[in-house]
Amino acid sequence: MSLIDDVLTKFSLKYEDLLDEERNTLDEWMSVLGKGELNVGSVREYIAGMKDAVEDKLTQTGHNNKEDLFLKARLKNYKLLESFLTSRERARKSIEQQISAIAGRVK
Repeated sequence: MSLIDDVLTKFSLKYEDLLDEERNTLDEWMSVLGKGELNVGSVREYIAGMKDAVEDKLTQTGHNNKEDLFLKARLKNYKLLESFLTSRERARKSIEQQISAIAGRVK
């Protein structure tokens, strides 16, 4: 069982329960892990890029309330991931909270 499976299982989730973007992110991270290329610097760069993309989308007009809420949630997630990189314990709690939120959405 992989690290991701362990964390998802802790919150009674399955990989199939995740949104497409969540799955894509996990797939990318697992790919990098398999190559042994994952380091704090590469994760920070990835998160910064994704955060910038979400911020750009938020500045565009024409979003309905659901889209706006979804983009704000994504931005919050990326900020939490940045926080993760600065403190192991704080990061662990952040990830558990986010997965708990996913578990609440799925149920």
